[in-house]
Order: sequence, then structure tokens, then C-alpha cells
Amino acid sequence: MRITFTTLIATAFLAPAALADTVITYTADDITYDDLMFGLENAIIDEGLVISEHNHVGDMLERTKADVGSDVTIYVHADVFGFCSAELSRKAMEEDPLNIRYCPYRLFTYQTVEDGPVLIGYDSLPETKVMQDVQALLDRLAKAAIGIEE
Repeated sequence: MRITFTTLIATAFLAPAALADTVITYTADDITYDDLMFGLENAIIDEGLVISEHNHVGDMLERTKADVGSDVTIYVHADVFGFCSAELSRKAMEEDPLNIRYCPYRLFTYQTVEDGPVLIGYDSLPETKVMQDVQALLDRLAKAAIGIEE
């Protein structure tokens, strides 16, 4: 299993308010996309959480590509899952009401070629204690989905 951490950094030429965005990803080439989806759904449920949204981004992009004048297939599979933790969400929003923008918490998955590696990831969160607890949850779920033992 190959693990990849991807970091996307905003350049120094951007406005000071534009902070660096970091995306954390894990890539596995020894499981199928169906295995990834099954692992992620089970990991979320095993944490006692409920999936509140499942966006089929890859299907939407494929379905609408001709409508927007494209013939490019970006993903063979791509999904985004959203879910909340009542306990962590309460703490996060008590800490800062603006933390509502992170709810529901999301994990994205995709595969760009059939039988190719699968990827799971999430956006990094602010460096506060409670938001790092949320990020730890996202990391735990992502790793569990592709079979990385902690």
C-alpha cells in the first residue's frame, strides 16, 4: 500500500487573507473502489456517525460533460461523503460560531482510471484544539477506509 500526502500551498503573491490550503490524501493501489466505499461507509458507521450526504460527483461530471462542451472524463469514480458528530460539532461551534462552515465534515474519494489506485482525502482544518480533534476523526476514518492500521 502506498500512502501519499499532498500539500497545496498558496503562493506568497496571493493576498494576505488567502491562507495556505492543505489537502491530506491517502492512495491505495491494492483495493478496489468498491472496497474503498464499503470501508468508508463502515468506518463512519463504526464511529457511531450518520452519513448525511453522499454526493456522486463523478457521475454528475460524466452526465453533464457534453452539456458544457467537454468530452473529458475526469474520474471513473468520485464521491464526497458528509457527516457530523454532534459532540464535536457542538464543541467546534461553541469555540467559534464561524466553524459552522465546516459542517458537515467531508471526505472525498476518487479513482481516475479503472483498476488504478484509489484516493481518499479531506481538507485540513484550523489549528485549534477542537478542530484538530475533528481532523483526527477525518484522518482515522480515511485510514480505516483503506485498511491502514493505527
